[in-house]
Amino acid sequence: MTIQDIALKSGVSPSTVSRVLSGTTPVAPSKKVAVRAAVEALHYRPNIAAQGLARGRSRGIGVLTDRMSNRFQSQILGGIEEGLRGTGYYPVFASGEGPDGGAWAIDLFLSYPADALAIVGGTTPDAQLRSIAEQMPLVAIGRSIEGLGDRCLQVANEEGAYGATRHLIELGHRRIAHITGLRLHPDSIDRRRGYERALTDEGIPIDPRLILEGNFEEAKALLAVEELLRRRVRFTAIFASNDQMACGAGLALFRRKLRVPHDVSLVGFDDEPSTPYTWPPLSTVRQPMVEMGCTAIRALVGSLEGQPFILPRFRTELVIRESTAPPPQA
Repeated sequence: MTIQDIALKSGVSPSTVSRVLSGTTPVAPSKKVAVRAAVEALHYRPNIAAQGLARGRSRGIGVLTDRMSNRFQSQILGGIEEGLRGTGYYPVFASGEGPDGGAWAIDLFLSYPADALAIVGGTTPDAQLRSIAEQMPLVAIGRSIEGLGDRCLQVANEEGAYGATRHLIELGHRRIAHITGLRLHPDSIDRRRGYERALTDEGIPIDPRLILEGNFEEAKALLAVEELLRRRVRFTAIFASNDQMACGAGLALFRRKLRVPHDVSLVGFDDEPSTPYTWPPLSTVRQPMVEMGCTAIRALVGSLEGQPFILPRFRTELVIRESTAPPPQA
């Protein structure tokens, strides 16, 4: 279906149809009605990409994430889709997973070209992202970029981890294990810092044997806790750097017939949709993932339309469920 078909159906010129569809030039009301009636009758749908290119824009927003299968990031991606509805812009998703995935995706967005770029987490070097920011508007969600602080939407990771660890301390725990995320990931670094600060504030020594390296996935946490149990290092609680690893840790405890929370308390981070339905329901740190994605992308689109670019800082909330309790007496 083309503009010429609509013009023939409505009895006006193709240029008049174009003006009605773009809304950029005044058109007589009677002609507007005729064009819109023809559009409905013919089930016409405009080609957004073609319209954008005609105006010198693709109308595409590149979205780069480390792994689309990651449940935390998939929630943010859902927020991005929600934020783009009705804006005339559409998302172009690419995963940076794998050794060259990030470089491949960025080349795609630069050659496409996208009008702007949203970065969701990831480990793309800051220098490369600063270079991209000189070529197109950019927003980063869930990570910080040195020199582009005003373009980064972050959550208070350290404060959230501090609150989770304090919750366990207030229940009476002193031997609290922590499963980190990826070693160099900013979220992992901030959450470990919050965990250690909570212990230090209470005068509890930081025991390196209780800090287990994870990678934000269940299998790694499962192996880490199994190793901790094999070495017979004493602990009464675990704070995992995300909910997925908390589930992996829970399975390791179950296999050793240790009950949550009777024998070991367990806390996660993120508050994924499934956490109220784990057994027992998981205590965790909530961050508004969908809202973060929606807010960031709307700020980015607004900047493309000439509006000020403003990002809030999102706070976390400790959600206490049935996976935490005072430590066993023996």
